[in-house]
Amino acid sequence: MTDTTTNPMTVRFGRLPRRGLLLGLSASRVLCLCVAVLVFVPSIFLGSSTGAGLSAPLWGSLIALAFVRWHGRPAVEAMPTAGHFAVRKMLGQTKYRARPSAPRPGGTLALPGDAAALRFLIDEDTGTAMLHDPHAQTLTAVALVRHPAYVLLSNDEQARRVHGWGRALASLAASGTGCRLQVLEVSLPDAGRGITGWWDLNGVKQPGQWAVQQYESLMRTAAPAASTHRTLIALSLDLRGARAHIKQAGRGLRGAAAFLRQEMTSLEAGLRAADLSLATWFNEPELAATLRESFEPGFQGRDDLHQSLADAGPVAMDEEWDHVRHDTAYSAVLWINEWPRVAAPAYFLHSLVFQPGIRKTISLTIQPIPADAAMRDIRKAKVEYATEAAQKAKIGAIADLSDAAERDDVIERERALIRGHADVKFTGLVSVTAPSVDELEAAVAEIARAAIQCGCETRRLYGQQARAFVSASLPLARKVS
Repeated sequence: MTDTTTNPMTVRFGRLPRRGLLLGLSASRVLCLCVAVLVFVPSIFLGSSTGAGLSAPLWGSLIALAFVRWHGRPAVEAMPTAGHFAVRKMLGQTKYRARPSAPRPGGTLALPGDAAALRFLIDEDTGTAMLHDPHAQTLTAVALVRHPAYVLLSNDEQARRVHGWGRALASLAASGTGCRLQVLEVSLPDAGRGITGWWDLNGVKQPGQWAVQQYESLMRTAAPAASTHRTLIALSLDLRGARAHIKQAGRGLRGAAAFLRQEMTSLEAGLRAADLSLATWFNEPELAATLRESFEPGFQGRDDLHQSLADAGPVAMDEEWDHVRHDTAYSAVLWINEWPRVAAPAYFLHSLVFQPGIRKTISLTIQPIPADAAMRDIRKAKVEYATEAAQKAKIGAIADLSDAAERDDVIERERALIRGHADVKFTGLVSVTAPSVDELEAAVAEIARAAIQCGCETRRLYGQQARAFVSASLPLARKVS
């Protein structure tokens, strides 16, 4: 008898690269240690132990800055972020207020921070609302995607769809136009009316019937944990990388829009290969309602055909060190700094996505890398690891297993690239929203626990919550650093 079952597809992510300038230390940490040595050596030669003791506060502080960790990072690496936040707070740049008396120029979005430079245009052929960033030189379109329950599919079907999604990313990387993708999974808690409403209207309720009692008991249990899920994909075109293609399509923003339409068609074909249904490319009212709902959770204007991108931003927004307040809610953004390093199924984020009762947005920004650029990066990484190993052997330092694991991850990337897979850079962010600060802290703790169950580690971002919120909650496909 033949066993027709197949093992489920598993994935494993490499460690976050921690290469440094010298022995794994970053340039700022090496600089701190060098200055500490330059202070300590002359003081001990000139003043013996007394001079070293008098200068100890200086060189000791520099050593502490290099090795003491603050919010999960060496203090010297966190200082630029803290200083930048302090300067912005002193200048009043952490507060945003809409000014109805001073309308913005036509065609611009009323968004806070550096997103205020975004402009929009409506594609004449398709009616799609496209967002233009004049500073980053990008043009972005947003789509709504529908898909069946992946977990309920067979192993073979899951593998086929994962392969189809991989081919879609590979085609973007092969184009060499620098297209960037952002996938957003938005979870909105609801009252469960979608579960109970149909039963209230159409159910045949016979008193005392066992099936009716069990079904109603199930609804009472499931309704409080009900959530509405929506998946969005933002496709961003790099106008610099696609300059030659844009010139052939007609130059300027008109040519860029024409070429972006071609990339949209290509992406839609790739999604079909993965059995993902692209429902629609957002027009102006749909995109405006999506942006407005991110800032005001109670907003219910999605069906209003008069929504405009010109007033889709928040009315007020205040950035704090570890969270941001916008209109009627508070939000905090977590960075997924480590992904599963053991074999995990392709649906390993299931616990995080379906964490009940929490309003959240999971954002995955994907930057496909052309094969030649990826190979150059791999060669550079291999040389750096070899150089670092030689330095450690020269001074007698003990090699860490983590160094060998990172080197093996680079070699595995090279093997995958040779086999025809695409190399990508990706960043995962989770935006958590709640009505109050106390509820926000409780929700962030639950999300952190859910991420651990998925094999991931999260880190709360400090001093850059406003920018992180715009990148994580809005479908803008912005570059995340």
